[in-house]
Amino acid sequence: MSDTATMHIDGASRGNPGPAAYAVVLARPGLPVVEEADTIGTASNNVAEYTALVEGLTLAAELGVTALAVFSDSELMVKQMNGEYKVKNEDLRPLYEEARALRERFAKVTLAHVRREQNKRADQIGNDALDGKPRKRGAPPIVEPLAASPEAPARALAKPKASVTDAAVRADALQCLADAARHWAANGTAGLPPDAVWEQLWSLLDEAGLLKKKAK
Repeated sequence: MSDTATMHIDGASRGNPGPAAYAVVLARPGLPVVEEADTIGTASNNVAEYTALVEGLTLAAELGVTALAVFSDSELMVKQMNGEYKVKNEDLRPLYEEARALRERFAKVTLAHVRREQNKRADQIGNDALDGKPRKRGAPPIVEPLAASPEAPARALAKPKASVTDAAVRADALQCLADAARHWAANGTAGLPPDAVWEQLWSLLDEAGLLKKKAK
């Protein structure tokens, strides 16, 4: 089993600048997933994204993580941290320098850009924080019950007829399954019902327009 932890992070600002929050979802091999999300006052999207990285690296270091793969839907931040873009906004420089210093506390840290669909959990808990429901440091994940709908039973019982031709969507789906498998290995199905994973996969394919609709 790999000893590399995975961390999905997100920052949000309603108004840009406006009320802002950050979110962190940290999955460690063989251990429960931990989540963190809170408001940071008034800030821009980019400040919120960098705050998520700083808070996430701090959390991972506190929990003893040594190897970490970070995933963010902020292409700007990822490319700046990877040295592909320069940091021209002076409001971001202190957070950028802090993140660089925190990264040195780990044996290995990688940062990769992912599409927003692959970062749904971090996006959700960040918006929850803005709606007055923060998650304090190291909190276990809260799995919301699936809303009852006429489609839900059919989705839980039958596989959709999908034609996945987009490599990026396929990678997102595989990542979703890999994250679920790690969680189940550590916690069983109590904290993450299989139906919730199936619903996430269905939404991913549906939003990408890859589900074939049955002809009438």
